[in-house]
Amino acid sequence: MDFSALPDLASRAFGGGVVHFNDEFFAAADHLVLPDPPGHAPKTFDHKGQVYDGWETRRRREPGHDFAVVRLGAPGVIHGVDIDTAFFTGNYPPFAAVEAVDLPGYPGPAELDAADWIEVLPKSPLKGDGRNLYPVEDRRRFTHVRLTIFPDGGVARLRVHGEAVPDPELLPKVFDVAAAEYGATVVDCSNMFYGHPQRMLMPGLARNMGDGWETSRRRDDSNDWVLVRLAAPAVLRFADLDTSHFKGNAPGWASLTGFDADGVAYPLLTKTALRPDTPHRFAVAKAPQVTQVRLDIFPDGGMARLRLLGRADRDFLRERLGR
Repeated sequence: MDFSALPDLASRAFGGGVVHFNDEFFAAADHLVLPDPPGHAPKTFDHKGQVYDGWETRRRREPGHDFAVVRLGAPGVIHGVDIDTAFFTGNYPPFAAVEAVDLPGYPGPAELDAADWIEVLPKSPLKGDGRNLYPVEDRRRFTHVRLTIFPDGGVARLRVHGEAVPDPELLPKVFDVAAAEYGATVVDCSNMFYGHPQRMLMPGLARNMGDGWETSRRRDDSNDWVLVRLAAPAVLRFADLDTSHFKGNAPGWASLTGFDADGVAYPLLTKTALRPDTPHRFAVAKAPQVTQVRLDIFPDGGMARLRLLGRADRDFLRERLGR
């Protein structure tokens, strides 16, 4: 599986943030975790020079390196990192490394400096004005990553792709087990021509029609669907099917089917009419614990968000956490 298709655990969309750095003279380190692609306006200058949509440090005149520490918005297992130097051409760092650590609570700079960091990406070459994708083999859970650049320069985005692993002690008894921030992910779908279905699992309300799942127009008698692996096996209670922003292209109907660990199917929501540009909430049929849910839309169209509220298997969550 392409690790870049997995959620970006560092993204501001999950609540990720830059919590410690040694320098950000030309451009703020906070840009590293923005969810939107980096942009650029040539010949746009402020009092420090060209404005960049990224993190840029001053030119070093002594040996050393620069760093930025990111608190993952969704702690979890890292499968790969994307060090994106978009629009940094004569000022990108030639090398970078990434370390990670699992720290409880909300550590400050002193605790982060004293932590036992684990190297997940050794010092590796970077190309300018492009994405630098590196897989990560360490399958432990981490809460923070530290990007080190050698010796200085600019990076537009740091994306940390992986699987979210929440702490079950910090979750309510009933929560959205289809949320990407808790470890749910899309495992298959029929069509994603206009938008990847993983967007339906993101936090918050969709910002626009591009912030959801949308299929091409069907010209046959079939329908589109998406299969979601839940954050944990769960007994479901409610489903939110949100067609916000989809006005002339919302599905006419939808249904939900749950599958247990053995693949046995349970109807959760029979084919039900949907309205355009509308958040819908439905009580789902009583069923045993399920591990995956299939959303069918009829015949095609777009969905902004999918929420599945239920009572998760706490032992499963604790086992994932290693407790």
